[in-house]
Amino acid sequence: MLQSNNRAAPAVLRFAGVISLLLRTSSAWLWASEEAASIHSIPLKKQYVPVQKDGKTVAYKTAYFGEVHVGAPHQTFTVVFDTGSGHLILPSTGCASPACAKHKRYNRTSSHSAVDIEYDGTKLRPDATERDQVAIAFGTGEVQGEFVSEDVCLQPGTAEQGANRPGCVNLRVVLASKMTEDPFSHFDFDGVLGLGLQTLALSPEFSFFGQMLVQNPQMKPLFSVFLAQNEGVDSVISFGGHEEKFTAGEIQWVPVAMSELGYWQVRLKNVKIGNQVVEECQDGSCRAILDTGTSLLGVPRQAVRSMHRMLARPVPEEMSHQPGIDCRRLAGSQLDFEMEDAVMSLSPEDYSRPLPFNMTMPNQDKWRLFCRSLLLPVEMAEPLGPKVFIWGEPVLRRYYTIYDLANKRIGLARARQPVGQASSPASVGAPPAGSLLSGSPLAPLTTEVTT
Repeated sequence: MLQSNNRAAPAVLRFAGVISLLLRTSSAWLWASEEAASIHSIPLKKQYVPVQKDGKTVAYKTAYFGEVHVGAPHQTFTVVFDTGSGHLILPSTGCASPACAKHKRYNRTSSHSAVDIEYDGTKLRPDATERDQVAIAFGTGEVQGEFVSEDVCLQPGTAEQGANRPGCVNLRVVLASKMTEDPFSHFDFDGVLGLGLQTLALSPEFSFFGQMLVQNPQMKPLFSVFLAQNEGVDSVISFGGHEEKFTAGEIQWVPVAMSELGYWQVRLKNVKIGNQVVEECQDGSCRAILDTGTSLLGVPRQAVRSMHRMLARPVPEEMSHQPGIDCRRLAGSQLDFEMEDAVMSLSPEDYSRPLPFNMTMPNQDKWRLFCRSLLLPVEMAEPLGPKVFIWGEPVLRRYYTIYDLANKRIGLARARQPVGQASSPASVGAPPAGSLLSGSPLAPLTTEVTT
């Protein structure tokens, strides 16, 4: 989910890329890290939502969410921890929209720690007849809301403790008074917790992690994200550091590019597919945004056609009549993103559509099966675009990512995928076993596929 600010042009992404932000006036579960007790790690639940066309499921989109605890006594909400936006947004009991009614709603009158405020933090006068509101327009919907100053915690606690304990922060929160049906009614999470840089928020006091560090100076200025590749294993977000058990190699550190825009983005020196260079990026002008709220690999629109062509590959003739061919299991070119002192690489398992398609061969009276890539066209104007990639779920499953707010840098390490049972219930809405629709999980490999 990418939120724009007044320095960035509109972005249209997956199901909820924030396009505009306007102000107007109107009438865990949690466990201690094995590495350090100061690390707060929260398991994330994965949800699959079917994409329908003509009454038929044609693909799945996904989201990951975990719990936060708000107010005193605390009210527990599920949120998407979103590196592409800058605010904590929760539906309120004052929201009558059907989308709000499908989620748990924040009850302002039940919290002793809540303070009604204007967007600049000014306490709302008791006799006020109007108050500041925010309108946040998404790619497929909109949220309208008001402001409250409130205690937000990564673990539950007593009302007497308030925000004066590790893992808690007093924060300016956006309370939704209106939410459109699409997309918010389709997902189980209640709200969104933005983890973009502070310049992406209305003011620093809205920035969850920024305020967490100010109010918890003992906490390391790092948070990290692990997304499991396999069902039955917890995905995790950790605040205050990273967990070595999720790294399978050395951490490569890359500086944040154009941090004034508010995004966790990096500059790309080059993009290669096998030994071929993606022409649009060979001058070093491309960048990539890491976005935990996007389920696909986003590619600049002007590069989509050439990348589809370069990543396509035929299914071996001897396999073409076999049932259940999964292109994610077939060999193909490696996709490399080259940065200043690091390389991020994806394999066919990461970028391929599962189901091959049937293509008639030019000037031949026969057909052949081809595997093709699953890429999301991205259109953004300057200064953020136009040549910007979105590193969503395919990258975040392959790499453990660490976000260093103090030094404005991002750590990338090959993710170590643990084997074991999830501590929380299984994914929500998982596709049938063996599904080859886009977005379906990769089935366990039972027999070796050779080409």
